[in-house]
Amino acid sequence: MKITAEQKIERAHVSILQSKKFRFFAGMTMVGKVFVDDDVPTARTNGADVWYGREFVDSLNQKQLLFVVLHELSHIAWRHTSVWKNLYRKDPLVANAACDYVINLQLIDQDPDEQEIQFPTFPDGSRMGLLDEKYRGWDSKQVFDDLMKELEDDCEGDGEPCEDGEPIDGSGRSPKRKKLDANQFDEHDWDGDKELTDKEKRELESRINRALQQGKQLVGKMGGDVPRDLVELVEPEVDWRDVLRDLVKNVCKGSGDSSWRRFSRRHLGADIYLPQNIEHRVGFIVDCVDTSGSIGGPILGKFMSEVKSICNEVTPEGLHHLYWDTRVAGHEVYAPAEYDQIDKTTQPRGGGGTDPSCLPPYIKNKIIQGEGQQVDVVIVLTDGYFHGEGNWADLGCPIIWCVVGNPSFNAESGKTIHIKE
Repeated sequence: MKITAEQKIERAHVSILQSKKFRFFAGMTMVGKVFVDDDVPTARTNGADVWYGREFVDSLNQKQLLFVVLHELSHIAWRHTSVWKNLYRKDPLVANAACDYVINLQLIDQDPDEQEIQFPTFPDGSRMGLLDEKYRGWDSKQVFDDLMKELEDDCEGDGEPCEDGEPIDGSGRSPKRKKLDANQFDEHDWDGDKELTDKEKRELESRINRALQQGKQLVGKMGGDVPRDLVELVEPEVDWRDVLRDLVKNVCKGSGDSSWRRFSRRHLGADIYLPQNIEHRVGFIVDCVDTSGSIGGPILGKFMSEVKSICNEVTPEGLHHLYWDTRVAGHEVYAPAEYDQIDKTTQPRGGGGTDPSCLPPYIKNKIIQGEGQQVDVVIVLTDGYFHGEGNWADLGCPIIWCVVGNPSFNAESGKTIHIKE
């Protein structure tokens, strides 16, 4: 007996729950409603609900349908219809294509041998959907910009009218635009949230977050993996400044010794004699800024302001501020009375390659041994694009890496904080 489109979609949802590769998406199947509509040519999502065309579903085998279902759930998980709405306003077709290119590569990477999913194809066997290896690791904005540039570069003139820089044919659309349109197997309802109130939008965001967390918990209990590209979606959003401040404060609380030569005055009134705790002053903080060219001015300004604030709060004996690329190109030293001027007086230096292995020997030889100073913590600001971190264990103090624009980087030694630009 032939199963209906509704039943095929239900089977796809069940297979997600049973799959180690895609179990992470199980909670997403419950976020919105699912419709089978005879008037929908392929599939469509508004960022919460999903519509599938009956004829389209019937034309796919179960592996291909699962690919399409996961594709739509990925749009919802990434909040594409809200996050990239500014791209839609510039060019709806190209915005659709940019999001599809990203998702299709992610799904293929999760099952490259097509054990569970299969890229949809037309009846003649040709691929249905957008796929280009050069976009691996790109986000939708980067793909969008590249596609727009291709469309502009395609304009050859010849006295014919152009649409967004492209020569158009008799149909009023350029060949490249027609190809982009023909190779997409779903539609994105970018205006689907116009009728939602602010409260409803917050509730939707909350449902998506809960679904992602449920998927992560399910993976933890039943086995499987959270897709690398989606890890950031299930990590709570925190302000890097708060994390950095808490880490430094915990490190630099100041160690203490107990002395029976003096009694704690706090308890003398109750006739209780306890030793007084003698606090040692916090040593030096060393912060190291990557000036290889990838750290922009705004991020550097925010970082220096935060370093200034931290120094004023924990009052270390001094601050060593280093600029580095493949070597230490600048070394500034600040005393407590100068902390308020750090962000105003600093002068960045360097601009070559990126090799943090130059830092540990410099800090050890020039500061710890050369100056005989106690370093309590080292903070490194970088983009994380380098090979080899160097030997930090010799320093004998905590290392905090503040990483800009590289969510996949995690330091081998020390704590990593990711800074969103």
